[in-house]
Amino acid sequence: MKAQTFLPQDYRPAEDEPFMNERQLEYFRRKLEAWKQELLDQSAETLEGLQDSARAVPDLADRASEETDRALELRTRDRQRKLVSKIDQALRRIETGDFGYCEMTGEPISLRRLDARPIATMTLEAQERHERKERVHRDD
Repeated sequence: MKAQTFLPQDYRPAEDEPFMNERQLEYFRRKLEAWKQELLDQSAETLEGLQDSARAVPDLADRASEETDRALELRTRDRQRKLVSKIDQALRRIETGDFGYCEMTGEPISLRRLDARPIATMTLEAQERHERKERVHRDD
């Protein structure tokens, strides 16, 4: 078992420290785990809410409205399920030492980008190239 890295409460990764040092990795690991837990908690609340609302509503308009709300909630939870999968992949990259590096170019992903979107797998430039290429092929 690896010893836990000390991280001050107000720690933020800085450009002037070595890239993806132990403190930065620990910072992103904690951030990802907290995000994952928040999503899992919301999913549990949704399940409870769906079980509570599984009642027969006599009014057709109310029933339709409830079904629409339920469908929207389930779509949201499906997106969050996919997000949890991406968070798990990012946590695995932390363990393997690949976290923070672009999967296309191997270059470091900016700390600002990772702080805003810790599941990012590409630098901003590589992501933009990828999206442009996707758009061109989609139009074919």
